[in-house]
Amino acid sequence: MTEEALWLARAQFAFTIAVHIVFPAITIGLASYLAVLEGCWLKTQKTVYRDLYHFWLPIFAVNFGMGVVSGLVMAYQFGTNWSFYSTFAGSVTGPLLTYEVLTAFFLEAGFLGVMLYGWSRVGPALHFVATLMVALGTLISATWILASNSWMQTPAGIEIIDGRVVPVDWLAVIFNPSFPYRLAHMGLAAFLATALVVGASGAWHLLRGNRTPAVRKMFAMAMGMVLVVAPLQAVVGDLHGVNTLKHQPAKIAAIEGHWENRPGEAVPLILFGWPDMAREETRFKVEIPHLGSLILTHSLNGQFPGLKEFAPEDRPPSYVVFWTFRLMVGLGLLMMLLSGWALVARWRGRLYDSRALLRFALVMGPSGLAAILLGWFTTEVGRQPWIVYGLMRTADAATPRSVGELSFTLGLFVVSYVAVFGVGVWYLLRLIAQGPQPVVLPPSEGATGDEQPLRAQGEVSHGR
Repeated sequence: MTEEALWLARAQFAFTIAVHIVFPAITIGLASYLAVLEGCWLKTQKTVYRDLYHFWLPIFAVNFGMGVVSGLVMAYQFGTNWSFYSTFAGSVTGPLLTYEVLTAFFLEAGFLGVMLYGWSRVGPALHFVATLMVALGTLISATWILASNSWMQTPAGIEIIDGRVVPVDWLAVIFNPSFPYRLAHMGLAAFLATALVVGASGAWHLLRGNRTPAVRKMFAMAMGMVLVVAPLQAVVGDLHGVNTLKHQPAKIAAIEGHWENRPGEAVPLILFGWPDMAREETRFKVEIPHLGSLILTHSLNGQFPGLKEFAPEDRPPSYVVFWTFRLMVGLGLLMMLLSGWALVARWRGRLYDSRALLRFALVMGPSGLAAILLGWFTTEVGRQPWIVYGLMRTADAATPRSVGELSFTLGLFVVSYVAVFGVGVWYLLRLIAQGPQPVVLPPSEGATGDEQPLRAQGEVSHGR
C-alpha cells in the first residue's frame, strides 16, 4: 500500500469518526440532563422543569438518531479499509463491540420509545425509570467503546499466538491501564460539551429578549455545570497525562515538543513553538522553566524521556499533537473563565442581564465539541505509528487499496455527510431556536375524564 493510499485511508476514518463523535457526546450529556430535569419536576412539580424536558427531548431524539447512523457507517470501515487489523485484533475488539450492543443498545432501544412517547401514557415513575435507563445506556455504551479504544492505546490481558491476539484475561483487557482515566475524561467532556450547548441556547434566547423562567433556568443550570465540571476535567486530565507518560512516553514527548534531557536540568513547559521533526528541535519556542517537570513528574527537577530517545520511525508527529493539545487546553481555560464570570454575574444579580457575558457564552457554545475533537486527534495521532501500541503498526493494518478507490470513497463520504448531517444539524438548530414553550398535554388517545393516565390527571388537577 502506497504512503498516499495509507494517508487517504486514515483521513477517511478520521473524517467519519470526527463527525460521529459529536453526536454520542451530546447524546450522553443530554440523556443525563433530561433525567435531572424529570427528577426535578417530579420532586418540585415546578413546570419550568417539565417545559425544559419537553423542549430538549426532540433535540435529543434527532441527535440520537444521527449518532446511530454515523456510527454504523464508521464501523464498516474495519472490514473495508482495516481488514488486517480486524484479523489481528478482532478477537478483542469484536466481543467488546458486541457487549455494547447486548447491553447499551438493547437497554436504550427498550426504553427509548417509552421515554419519547410515554409521558401521558404511563405513570410518572415508569417514565422516569425509562429516562434513567436511556441515560444509563449511553454511559454503558461509552464504557465499552472506551474499553476497546483504550486497549489499543495500552494493550493488556492478551497473548499473541500465530500472529493473532488471543485474550487470556478479559478483566485485564477491559480494565487496561489507560481505561479508567480515558473513560472519566471522555464522560466529563460529554457533560461539559452539552452544558456549553445548553448555555449557548439560553444565551441566544436571552439576547433576543426571551426571559421566560425556562430560558433563565437552563442558562443558570448550564453555567453551574460548567463551573463544577471544567476544573474537575483539568484534574482528571492531569491524572490522565501522568498515566500516559508511564505507558506512552513517546506521545507525551511529542505533545510537549520535548527532544532531549540535559543532565541535572529540569524540563521547561513550552507554551508555543514549532516542532521540527527533520531538525529534531522545537523552533521559536516560548517556555516557562521547571513547569514541564512540575506538571508531568510533580517535582521541580524531574525529567521524562525526549523524542530523541525513540527511533525516528517510532516518533509521533509532534507538529500535530503539540498544537491540538494546546488548543484543547486553551479552550478549557476559556471554559473556566466563562463559568467564573457567570458566578460573579450571578452574585451581582446580573447573570441574565450582562450582554457581554451572554455573547461570550454564545460564542463558547461549540467549544466543548471542538475540545473533544482536538483531544481525540491528540490521542490518536499521538499513538502513531502504532494502531495497537507497541504491537501492530498502522501501515500493517490497512487493507491494500488504490489511491483512486480511496479518493472516490472519501469524496463520497464528504458529500453524503454534508448533505445528510448538514440537514440534521440545521434541523437541530431550528428546534433550539424555537425555545422552550409551556407544555399543554392533551388527554391520551381514547381516554377521557377518570380514564386518563395518572400523570395526565395529576397535571390537570394542579392546573398545569
